[in-house]
Amino acid sequence: MADARKKAVKDQGASGTLTGMLSTVRRKRIIDWIEEEGSARVRDLAAAFEVTEATIRQDLERLEKAGQVTREHGGAFLNSVPSQVASHALHHRIEMDRKQKIGALAASLVADNETIILDAGTTTTEVATRLTVRKNLTVITNALNIAMVLGSVPGFSVHMPGGEFKPPTLSLTGDKSVDYFRDILAGKLFLATAGVDVELGLTYPSFADLQLKQAMIRAAQHVYLVADASKINKPSFTRLGDLDLVQTFITDDGISDKDAKSIEARGIELLIAR
Repeated sequence: MADARKKAVKDQGASGTLTGMLSTVRRKRIIDWIEEEGSARVRDLAAAFEVTEATIRQDLERLEKAGQVTREHGGAFLNSVPSQVASHALHHRIEMDRKQKIGALAASLVADNETIILDAGTTTTEVATRLTVRKNLTVITNALNIAMVLGSVPGFSVHMPGGEFKPPTLSLTGDKSVDYFRDILAGKLFLATAGVDVELGLTYPSFADLQLKQAMIRAAQHVYLVADASKINKPSFTRLGDLDLVQTFITDDGISDKDAKSIEARGIELLIAR
C-alpha cells in the first residue's frame, strides 16, 4: 500500500497534498473507490488519503446519510451491490450511447482466429457483445459477465484467471490474477480506464487492479485503450502510468481538437467512433 500511495493523483485544487484535500473532494474519491471495489476498510482509506481513521469514519457517516453506503465494523460497503450482482449488471452505466459506438469500432478491429484480452468494464463489455459474429476467437478476460457473453459462442475458447471477486465490476482481481497473465501472450488487449490525461496518463479509483492491468499490458502485443470522451482530463485517484502504455486510443467524437492533437503528438494512434 505504501508504494501504491506514491502514485495517488493529488487534487489540483487542494494544498498539494492528500492530507490537504478538501473534504468534499475526498468523499467523492472515497465513493469512487467503493463503487469500484464494492467495499472499503477504514484503515486502508485512512492510509491512502493520509488522514486519521476518525476522519474517514466521519466521511463514511456522511456517505451513509446520503444513502450511498452502509457502514459496518471497520469499513463500509456499497448499497447497490447485492441487487447489482444478482442481476449481473455493471455499476457504471453512463454515456452508454458513446460506449456502444466505441465498442463497435473496437470490435471491428478483431479478426477471426485471434487471441485477445478483454479488461473488465462497461466499454469493454460493449466490445464483447459485438464479437459474437467472429469465428474461433480465444478470449482471456477477468470479467465474469464478458465470459458469460462469449463463453457460449460455438468455436470460442474463453479463459479466466483465478482471484478475488470484485462485485461492482463483476471481475476477478488480486495476486492470482496477476500471476495468471504472466504466462499469457495475446495479440490485442482492450483496456478500460477511469481517467485519461495527457500529463497524468491513465488513472483509476483504487489501487486494487493496477498490478493486474500492468500484467495485461505486458501480455499483449498491441494495447487498445477504450474510453469515452467524458473521461478525458478527469483524473481519478491512482495512476497506472503514462499514455505511452497504449498504442491506440479509441474514443468518441466528444474529444476536443486540442486533446486529440496532444494525444497524437505522443505518438498514439487515435481512433474516433462516430
